[in-house]
Amino acid sequence: MRRWRTRVLMCLFLVLLCGRAGAMSAQSAVVIDADTGEVRYEHNADAVLPMASTTKIMTAIVAIEQGDIDRTYTVKPEYTQTEGSSMYLKPGETVSVRDTLYGLMLMSGNDAALAIAGECGGQEAFVQAMNDKAEALGLTNTHFENPNGLDGDTHHTTARELAELTAYALQNPDFREIVSTKNITCAGRTMVNHNKMLSLYEGAIGVKTGYTKKCGRCLVSAAERNGRTLIAVTLNDPDDWNDHCTMLDEAFAQYTPVTLHEAGDTVGEVTVEGGTAQSVPLVAGHEVTAYLAPGEQVTDSLRGRPFVYATVAGGDYYGEIVYQIGEHILKTDTLSYAYDVEQLPPRKGILERCLDFVRGLFD
Repeated sequence: MRRWRTRVLMCLFLVLLCGRAGAMSAQSAVVIDADTGEVRYEHNADAVLPMASTTKIMTAIVAIEQGDIDRTYTVKPEYTQTEGSSMYLKPGETVSVRDTLYGLMLMSGNDAALAIAGECGGQEAFVQAMNDKAEALGLTNTHFENPNGLDGDTHHTTARELAELTAYALQNPDFREIVSTKNITCAGRTMVNHNKMLSLYEGAIGVKTGYTKKCGRCLVSAAERNGRTLIAVTLNDPDDWNDHCTMLDEAFAQYTPVTLHEAGDTVGEVTVEGGTAQSVPLVAGHEVTAYLAPGEQVTDSLRGRPFVYATVAGGDYYGEIVYQIGEHILKTDTLSYAYDVEQLPPRKGILERCLDFVRGLFD
């Protein structure tokens, strides 16, 4: 049986998405909910700007989605011939793509970006794959000239689209694991993540820093709190660490706890075939509380068989209730039958019913 209900949060306060208590240093900024895509804060979020090494978010996810990141390769001299930050690859050494991804995302290695592109189809083809991915994700103001984020005339994005790309990338467990790593020893190197948010901000899970003189300081961060995940992006922000902490705090403050049901609440029913009752209530196993933002609509559905056969034992497991915001699963809980439903006694045959009729004539 499947049943949908809709709850609309009644809010006692109005949240202005474009308002913020403190001054914003960034040329462009945005905070979005990673799961629903809803904007929690924005400032000039659609300005088309260069993004420096935050480019490597796309580099990483394109490489990961090509598969087999544990394969190894031999470093070619041309991979090391680049300026800027480096994981210090050496020509002739053997490295795995996975370890190179750590060098890309933790040490922001421009050499790592060239190596990944070179080993994943070649520089030109890989950059085309990055642009194809941007198009597939609907990032109409995003374009790449290279895999490392060095300055280019048509190398640009927006804060909003960079946040949307990051939300997509964080769905991949390999990407998520790499960008949330503070430090690691691999490929004969100890790598320390340049992203200070992992230490500065409680619940931070990544994701990437960036800087060139043309771009200024660029930062993409993500954090989890109370079951919700937010992504913050700033482009050309001289005070990015402080701005991200403030933006995330203010965005998380928009979410308030709402009890969706209590333990033992009746949240539905299921039809019973061949029983002394036509249906049996379904009760929730635990209290379920979710943190919701103003105006969020939560739907729920029951997952289980459309009907059951008697006998039904009270307390036995039936299935689960699932709460969602759009396609995002917010919370789940187990469901059990509220009470016993016995099987109906067997129906009498024709002969037995005839005998009962005759006996009734003499009663």
